Amino acid sequence: MVSHYRVQGSPLSEKAKKQLAALKTMPDEAIDYSDIPPSSDDFWKNAVRNPYYKPVKQQVTVRLDSDVVAWAKRDGRGYQTRINAALRKIMIAEIRKQEVGATQKKAG
Repeated sequence: MVSHYRVQGSPLSEKAKKQLAALKTMPDEAIDYSDIPPSSDDFWKNAVRNPYYKPVKQQVTVRLDSDVVAWAKRDGRGYQTRINAALRKIMIAEIRKQEVGATQKKAG
């Protein structure tokens, strides 16, 4: 297998710049997708998040109600991870809700 990568920061050739400029102005309807089959909802049904993705952690101080902390600590070690997971679940649900709203707004 042969692979190619461009070193970040290396200059593009004039030919490449012209090709990118032409692609940038091309309307979506003019793009030929014939060699790329459409992805159905069924295709994405079993998709999994990249198992090697590990977000950067940031240390913060948060004031939480004592009953919330007790609930998170009920299973012992790892309570901060459980709090993070609960917040992530809420965050993802909110992002999806916003995406659906934006999609409906475009369609309507």
